[in-house]
Amino acid sequence: MKTLLAALAIASASFGNAYAQADKPTIVLVHGAFADSSSWNGVVKILETDGYPVVAVANPLRGVKNDASDVADILGAIKSPVVLVGHSYGGSVISDAAEGHANVKALVYVAAFAPDAGETAAQLAGKFPGSTLGPTLAPPVTLSSGGKDLYIRQDKFHEQFAADVPEAEAKLMAVTQRPIEEAALNETQAEAAWMKIPSWFIYGDGDKNIPPEALAFMAARAHSRDTVVVKGASHVVMVSNPEPVAGLIEKAATEASR
Repeated sequence: MKTLLAALAIASASFGNAYAQADKPTIVLVHGAFADSSSWNGVVKILETDGYPVVAVANPLRGVKNDASDVADILGAIKSPVVLVGHSYGGSVISDAAEGHANVKALVYVAAFAPDAGETAAQLAGKFPGSTLGPTLAPPVTLSSGGKDLYIRQDKFHEQFAADVPEAEAKLMAVTQRPIEEAALNETQAEAAWMKIPSWFIYGDGDKNIPPEALAFMAARAHSRDTVVVKGASHVVMVSNPEPVAGLIEKAATEASR
């Protein structure tokens, strides 16, 4: 499966390069929990219009090390410089996946976790008050492996996860949400690539999943090159406000290539 994903990444990047400027890095997008790759659609349209090759990874949401391995395989299949972008739990994944990949020139955290080694996403979400995610979760789905999958209740999804997204769109997102295995949010981070690779951060001050204070803390700790706070934006700032998200990604691509 990983070999197939890597091959598809090569094909996608190659196809994009036919239309992209040769000097532009490939943008690799990694979604987070309760979302899927389509959450990047608005951002992808802007990036491709501006000449960037783009790969949106299907994040398994099974565990940091597992998911980072999949992303790392794709990074290894891309020969151009890369700007690696993560949303939410995807920030934990990119922080691990970038390790050892010299082609990753920049990290962009979109309402995302940026854990230090030894931390977990759950710890960071609870480090400051403000997250209301817990009470909106549906009863966990028990897996045959013994683990548990977490979903947001569909009737709570709009208000909790995507309050600034039109109701009809949020309803579709709720129905098609991808679950995360509970253990993934409690898995200890092994690598913190933001300590070595320049990083940029963007999030909304209306985020109800990860407290804005926690996001500000992680951005400051990572010595973010630029931190953008979108007024009123929800946890899915890339869905509701694709323009500033794409803008920051392009800024990271430009500055990291200097």
